[in-house]
Amino acid sequence: MFRKSSVFPVIVAAALMPLAFAHPGHKHERKEKSISVAQADAGAPAQPAPGITGQGELKFKLLYKSDHLPAEAVAVLKNAHGGFAVDRRDGQGEVYFALPGAGIIEISGDLKKAKMLKTDPAMKDTNLHNAAIWYGGGASTYLVFPGNAVGKVFTTTLDGTLVNTLDAPTAETEFGTEAVNKYFDDAKNKFVPTDVTKLGDLYYIATGYSDLDYVLTATVKGNAESVAWNKLAFGGKGSEPGQFGTGHGITPSPDGKQITVADRPNAQIDRFTPEGAYVDTVSIPAGSLACDIDYTEGLAVIGCLDGPDKTKGAPIYLLKDDKIVSTLMPKEDLGLADFVHIHNATLTKVGDKLYVIAQAWNPGDFAILEQVKE
Repeated sequence: MFRKSSVFPVIVAAALMPLAFAHPGHKHERKEKSISVAQADAGAPAQPAPGITGQGELKFKLLYKSDHLPAEAVAVLKNAHGGFAVDRRDGQGEVYFALPGAGIIEISGDLKKAKMLKTDPAMKDTNLHNAAIWYGGGASTYLVFPGNAVGKVFTTTLDGTLVNTLDAPTAETEFGTEAVNKYFDDAKNKFVPTDVTKLGDLYYIATGYSDLDYVLTATVKGNAESVAWNKLAFGGKGSEPGQFGTGHGITPSPDGKQITVADRPNAQIDRFTPEGAYVDTVSIPAGSLACDIDYTEGLAVIGCLDGPDKTKGAPIYLLKDDKIVSTLMPKEDLGLADFVHIHNATLTKVGDKLYVIAQAWNPGDFAILEQVKE
């Protein structure tokens, strides 16, 4: 977890980078901070070896490119605009994501194979902007996808079977926040979910592609037999603590005690209690457009749409103990030309190695990076 008093040692080529930290109840002005350049070894050059990206024990090389995916996925990959869900149960490890026009893709737990899942037409032909996994009663496990273009949230089984569709709120939907009720009173205002996650019996749904930009919640009963809108809503578009420029990705903290929201244009991760109370904000390097955050193996991974240096493509940051401990540059270091913008990245472990799975945007691309063990 982050500690709000921390100053990140950021792995960038520059020696100075402005950071901002917001705390409950007040804001700090942006100030210049001294930034240390992390290197793999004492006296090692700042530039990575050819074909290697990252620093310290978290260096990576390219393992698979887009041709690792099924032909149906490759055919529409340029339209990629989503994210990943990893089944982190013992003995599992499968990775799921979706592409418009192709449907849901499953990557095997050892990452060696990928296959298409039969996908309901309502989901297959629209964009599913991210993905999350949750575990129901017994052995039941589910995927949930935000359909940003159609204003719906879809829940499926692991084989892709659609079991629930949550439709957009209407003027009759009652939220506990007047601004949200007023927004949906006007039928012209759209519900645009950008991400969804589950904590307890609630879906938490980010809406950053709309002027609303609140996190909305819905109650999930049982194994998704019913999903209905809940009154809790928090956030909102603005510059005050706990508000968003664009609330893009949403993820529970590893201990389940907080909801974390990637505020993309502000290069920030905002944290809230499950009841929606604002806790604090931490910032990554200015200019890094944080699309989402994910957690595993004591690390946090943040894929960015842009980075501080726009000529080098977007970074993927790996954080441990509140510090950025490795910065991956797929375009600059690995020659992945289409990774100018990164829409999502996740992390998984196979054997004794870590793997980063990343998706580029506009044009879409896909890659799996393997940790380099020395």
